[in-house]
Amino acid sequence: MARGWESKSVSDQIEEQANRKSAAPRAGLTRAEKERRQKREGLLLARARTLEALATAGHPQRRAMLERALSHLDSELALLEQ
Repeated sequence: MARGWESKSVSDQIEEQANRKSAAPRAGLTRAEKERRQKREGLLLARARTLEALATAGHPQRRAMLERALSHLDSELALLEQ
């Protein structure tokens, strides 16, 4: 019985790996496209963190700094979209 479960697990792992490979359209991307996508994802994460911090910031100087950071991130994202 243990062998049956073990082989089931192995076949599931093989199937999951095949699904990941077929579902990953990134395989055909060039190095520059991959770097651009990674930079965009990083900027989007930074933007989300900045928005979250802005929502809880109470001090006016901190809010102003976060708004400037948000503006900068938006401009960087706009440059990537071109």
